[in-house]
Amino acid sequence: MPPSPHVAIASEGPDWRLPGIANLHSHAFQRAMAGLAERQTHPSDSFWTWRETMYRMAARFDPDALHAVASQLYVEMLEAGYTRVCEFHYLHHAPDGTPYATPTAMSDALVAAARDTGIRLTLLPVLYMTGGFDGRALGERQKRFGHDVEGYLRLFESLHARRDGTWLEVGCALHSLRAVPADAMRVVLAALPADARIHIHIAEQVGEVQDCLAVRDLRPVEWLLQNADVDARWTLVHATHLNDWEVAGIAKSGATVAICPTTEANLGDGLFRLRDHLDAGGAWGIGSDSHISVSPVEELRWLEYGQRLVTRHRNIAADATSPSVGATLLAGTMASAKNATGFAAGDDALLLDGGAPILAGARADDVVDRWIFSGNRNLVREVRVAGQRPVVDGAHRDRPAVAARYTRTLRGLLAE
Repeated sequence: MPPSPHVAIASEGPDWRLPGIANLHSHAFQRAMAGLAERQTHPSDSFWTWRETMYRMAARFDPDALHAVASQLYVEMLEAGYTRVCEFHYLHHAPDGTPYATPTAMSDALVAAARDTGIRLTLLPVLYMTGGFDGRALGERQKRFGHDVEGYLRLFESLHARRDGTWLEVGCALHSLRAVPADAMRVVLAALPADARIHIHIAEQVGEVQDCLAVRDLRPVEWLLQNADVDARWTLVHATHLNDWEVAGIAKSGATVAICPTTEANLGDGLFRLRDHLDAGGAWGIGSDSHISVSPVEELRWLEYGQRLVTRHRNIAADATSPSVGATLLAGTMASAKNATGFAAGDDALLLDGGAPILAGARADDVVDRWIFSGNRNLVREVRVAGQRPVVDGAHRDRPAVAARYTRTLRGLLAE
């Protein structure tokens, strides 16, 4: 018997074929700063102090650097088993906020990186207008992120016209409630095509919840559910700090929650209410976000382990209808992928190396558990995307050239 009615697992020769995995939240440029924000800058270091390091790195990027870093990241994603990625993209302009001669230059770099490496891309240009719930102007280091509503809609329309349904989808990203005023949000949502995917950072940090309460007299998810027609087109990124009403409301809306366990742990954000969300029938997926790790295994493993540490019980994601934790987690990522990315799974697949010692004697009802919970060796031997095989024998077809370009670029970005 298969381990879950929702996951297609099959033997293929000595190997095991699983569906390709969707990465629901990515800031590609942040791969270049992985490991560089781990020095104490303040006794109370948090997301807000980490953001200062991020701003300094963001200011060093141009389209060529973004292409090089994104290409390396997407190679790593493919080798790990991701076949689709949602790129939450806000590096729109030059560092001083001046638009590039080609307004889509930075977006073009991401599209080219995805095409070159062979990953399906859901590009999510970000609307970023204010520096806080109080409507303050963007700071100097945020100016390259900013648009007014008219400029943003021009950018969106230009990019949306390029979607092809196979390699490129284009949706809308509202950076956060603190960065998008309520009136602007309503105008943009009214202008979007009916099938456009909509992503938003929300309720990631306690400070964000407190600020929203102070200004809007509601918690972030409460406010969003009461002021927008949230449905299955929406993906709420993080949604870490929820009350009971919000958990039930998200599940009822049909929206997906993009959980990013390694980034949320790295930033000290907190833990998502996974079991409550599952019990409410909520949809969810995973993202590698800041890319301090590029591994669906690690995201899924720590999604479960975080819950175990809080509850002091085991096998939190599983239940009587789906007793395998690994298969249940994989099924969750599969169920939300089309709504969040706009792509049907098609024939995207990954092959696990059936010859790996750790999978000796594996069966369909335990292979996913063994993949996720048995260590850190990458067991992905082959990846198939839209009829292509960008990864064979565990390595991307262009790994050496992409890595060499990334190495040169990163040295330049880090040069004083």
